[in-house]
Amino acid sequence: MAQWVYERAFLCSMPPRCWPGYAARITALVPPGALLAEFFFVGATPKGPPFGIERDVLLKLLSPSFEWVDERPFSDSLPVFGQHERWMSWRRRA
Repeated sequence: MAQWVYERAFLCSMPPRCWPGYAARITALVPPGALLAEFFFVGATPKGPPFGIERDVLLKLLSPSFEWVDERPFSDSLPVFGQHERWMSWRRRA
């Protein structure tokens, strides 16, 4: 069984109406106690893709199933993200 799942640029590829489905699926894929490690495109964007997500919206989306563990800025972001990527890790709640 996986102890952690890494993803990059998956959530931001989907329009906001799809985010609840993403949260449900990632919850199903990550077993309790395992980590989700991810680069998130944080910040509002008028259109996409990529679709930025506000930090408080992200917390609300993942907090029911995940506990926030760590967050760090990322300085070597791809130009399309305009230095708005954040490295975050979350632990799946039991």
